[in-house]
Parts: sequence; C-alpha cells; structure tokens
Amino acid sequence: MYKLQNCSAQAAEGQGISDLRDFFESYISIASTVPSVLCLIGNFLLVNRVSATVRILSSLAVMLTVFLVITVLVKVDTSTWTEFFFAITIICVVIISAASTIFTSSLFGLSGCFPMKNSQALISGQAMGGTVCAVTSIVDLAAAADVTDSALVFFVTADVFILVCILMYLILPTLEYSRYYMTIQTDSTYSPSIFPNSSLGEENESQSINSSFPTKRARDKNSPPLHLILKKTAVLGFCLFYVFFISIIIFPSVSSNIESVNKDSGSLWTNKYFIPLTSFLLYNFADWCGRQITAWIQAPGPKSKLLPILVFLRTFLLPLFILCNYQPRTHFKTVFFKTDVYPTVFITLLGLSNGYLGTLAIIYGPKIMPKELAEATGVVMTFYLMLGLAMGSAFSALVVHLI
Repeated sequence: MYKLQNCSAQAAEGQGISDLRDFFESYISIASTVPSVLCLIGNFLLVNRVSATVRILSSLAVMLTVFLVITVLVKVDTSTWTEFFFAITIICVVIISAASTIFTSSLFGLSGCFPMKNSQALISGQAMGGTVCAVTSIVDLAAAADVTDSALVFFVTADVFILVCILMYLILPTLEYSRYYMTIQTDSTYSPSIFPNSSLGEENESQSINSSFPTKRARDKNSPPLHLILKKTAVLGFCLFYVFFISIIIFPSVSSNIESVNKDSGSLWTNKYFIPLTSFLLYNFADWCGRQITAWIQAPGPKSKLLPILVFLRTFLLPLFILCNYQPRTHFKTVFFKTDVYPTVFITLLGLSNGYLGTLAIIYGPKIMPKELAEATGVVMTFYLMLGLAMGSAFSALVVHLI
C-alpha cells in the first residue's frame, strides 16, 4: 500500500493507479482464493501419481523463490513502473497461494497417516503462526519507524522460516517414528483405524465404519475414489465448511471495524491498539487455545449429532457482532452492546469455537477412512475448509454492505 500510494504521487494520482490502491485488498483476496480451489482439485488428482515428499518440497521451493523476489522488490524503487509492480505482486500472490495450498493440503493428507495427536499438533501450529503474526504486527505498530525497513524484516523472516521448513522436512524421514507411519501409509494392506481416545467413540463403531471397505486395496496410479470419500465425510465436511464460513464472514471484515465505545477519550489503548489487540491478537490466541484443547478432549465424536448442532449455533455470533460498535453504520444505527467487554467476549468465543470445532472436523475425516485413503481424505477436508473461506469471503462483503 505504501508503494502504491507513494507511486501514485509520481503518477499525478491517475484514476487507474488510485483504483489499484483502493481495491488492492479485494484483488489480493481474489488472487488468493481462486488458485487455491483449483490447486486443491489438482492436488487430489496427483495424490497417487506424485509422492507427498515431491509435492511438499517442490511447493516450499516455489514459495521460497517467490518470497525472495518480493524481498528484493521491497527496496527497489518502483515509482516509474507502478502498474507493472502491481502486476508482479498479484502474480506472486497467485503463485504463493497455489504453492501454499498444495503444501498445506499435502501436509494435512500426510498427517492423516499418523496418530491423531500429530494431526492436532499440526493444526495447532498453524494457529500459533497466526498468533505470532498478530503479536509481531502490534510490536511493529509500536516500534517501526520506516515502512520499507519494517517490510524488509517481515519478508526476510518469512524467507528464513520457509528455509527452516525445507530443512525440517528433509530431516523427517530420518526419524524412526515418522518412518514407521509413512511406511504403513504406502503399504497396500489395510488395518482398521482405531481412535486413540475412548471419547472418540466405541471401538466397534470405528470398525463398523470401515467394515464396508475391502481389507486390501492396491495402491495404483488412478485417482482416489472421490465419490466414496465425499459420501463418508459429508457431515464432517459440512461442519468444517460451515465453521470457516461463519468465521471468515465475521473475521476480519466485521470484527476489525468494531471500535471502542471510549474512542473519544484519546487513549492509545482505545484508539491505536484496540482493534489490533481485540480483533487480531485475541482471535488468533483464542483460536490457538481452541485447537490445543483438542489434544486433551475430543468430544463430541465423529458420528455424534451434537457436533453439527454446535457448529450451526455459531451462526448466532454474527448478529452479536453487528450489534456491537461497528463503524461506520448506514442501515443499522442502533448499537446494542455499549461496552468494550462484549466484543472482547464475542471474539474470544469466535476464536475458541473456530479452533476447537474446526480441528475436530478436520482430524476426524482421515480417521474414519482406511489408511490408504487417509492422504486423499486429508486433501478433501482441506477443500471443504477452503470452500468455506471462499464463500465466506464473498458473503462478508454482502454483510458489510448491509450494515
């Protein structure tokens, strides 16, 4: 945004440049969502054709290359070629989004071959990343003096983390623990997947879920049976879709526009830091906590009717946020919740429920399928998640317009 605004001055505020700046976040959203959905479909088709190791390492390598390009561009003067810089940025976002989708869905698929505690840890780590980003943004807001130096630090940090990811994944096959489960995943012999915790349901139920599958399934080069996976994971898939559908409608488009009712006091906490703390940091931390709780409690189980009921009840969070001090308001003038405690409680509930219910749904999916279909099922569950984010993003614009 700094580069586009800075370059706009050089271009005498041309309408084309102004549009690029004003609608930049919308362009970014489209550039992120569309390739993600397409790459999820492609990744599903590649599950039995290209190994998870090749897909994960190649996607990380692509992300590292693109991030290095962006890091260089931070310090390059682009004032004379603003539109070309914008085009490069969007192309980079498309490539990163595509590679990140393949990386994430492949990793989720691979984790489906491991015990549930490993899938849970992976998902908790994802939320931890969001929390670290929120903390870093607040520190940057308080301490940063130059926007380009700040951006350089952010992108260099990203470069280092991606490089560490590559090194860590190369170490993974050398560990006896991971070798054991990765070998089982490539074995054609199927043994029923038993849940490690009694709260997930009875052993007999788990076996009956899988009893309709053959005990042996040749691992061929054909695409996994999509119809079968969709049928068996329909309820869990809907739960995952709806959890993220509601969350992305509210966060960040609605929640980040809720201002402190004491904003006129002039305090830094009710002005500069209120939204970063309550909307971003608190949500991400609550989301992390919700995901972490699933390490100790896995209830309701994958076949329970209570899970979709709890997921649906999150719908009522939307009107609660709308009735807080959302600004600006055009159609709904009345602010019902007139203290800052309410949005703080609501964002905490949103994050906790997102982390807990979303994690249960995504880790249950591969566990109700045979081990040879676990990776493909993990990719399908990621597709439900991304579909929820994509549709929720579209509906969030409508909700904001209605407010």
